[in-house]
Amino acid sequence: LEALFLCVSLFRLKDLEVPKLGDSDVLVKMLAAPINPADINTIQGTYALLPPLPAVGGNEGVGEVLEVGRRVTALKPGDWVIPVDAGLGTWRTRGVFPAEMLLKVPSDIPLLCAATLSINPCTAFRMLADFESLAPGDSVIQNAANSSVGQAVIQIARASGIKTINVVRGRPDLPKLVERLMALGADHIITEEMLRKPEMKDIFKSIPRPRLALNCIGGKSTTDMLRHLQPKGTMVTYGGMAKQPVMVPVSAFIFRDVRLRGFWMTQWRKDHMHDQGSMTRMIDALCQLIRRGQLTAPACTEVPLQDYRAALEASMKPFVSSKQILLL
Repeated sequence: LEALFLCVSLFRLKDLEVPKLGDSDVLVKMLAAPINPADINTIQGTYALLPPLPAVGGNEGVGEVLEVGRRVTALKPGDWVIPVDAGLGTWRTRGVFPAEMLLKVPSDIPLLCAATLSINPCTAFRMLADFESLAPGDSVIQNAANSSVGQAVIQIARASGIKTINVVRGRPDLPKLVERLMALGADHIITEEMLRKPEMKDIFKSIPRPRLALNCIGGKSTTDMLRHLQPKGTMVTYGGMAKQPVMVPVSAFIFRDVRLRGFWMTQWRKDHMHDQGSMTRMIDALCQLIRRGQLTAPACTEVPLQDYRAALEASMKPFVSSKQILLL
């Protein structure tokens, strides 16, 4: 509770003058921006990327271009744009940004899909593509499957013919959550407790053991998930919600030759800073999935900006599968 109060109390809603538009700048009217776990970690001072204070919160969102500087050719008024990288400060109604910090996205996709496009679906896309050469019929296992990344993994994998084994925490409304994830295309949904039971072997009578495991929790959940990975398989860690280390039995390294990797979307963007084609191709592929109805926005709760305190509080409650979206 103390951490929650501190997080909320650090924020104020302030009226500021919009800076003058430079030749290479773009004036953007922000439309919608989510509250992600990384935003909360940034406020708490525990994230790897911390802006100088005072700062505007928000790493993700979508806005509409209102005006462009005279040297800007890639964007025009009316275009929808998302941040190229984290740290833009999207929890605002207006902003003037350098054009190179923005990426145009199609305005014919749903608003909430655009607002939540640049971090979680991209993370899911890259992890499925970059660590193992997966083919239709292969399987992936992931924990925190109800997270925004988890929901995107289920849908992107389904569109590629890849089976998903999805681990969630036990909770009072588990049947409702199972129904929602199955509707997204999940093949198997199990609780962390079930992950440790002998009955897990029954799943692998119909699908192969996974070659890829995706971990955003850490601790015992990760160790239990790793036991079901194929020899020479890869586990990718992209989060640590349990705030516990990743523990791996020595036998998994020696006798099964598993590989442990890490992934951070911000680092991927830095590594591909001079290869904008990679970013564009990924966004195009995700937008095609959205248009075909194969990728939807995560479960969202839309909140007016003036109610940001309630949105911050809600985003920090346990067992909440609905992402808070600030309408700007």
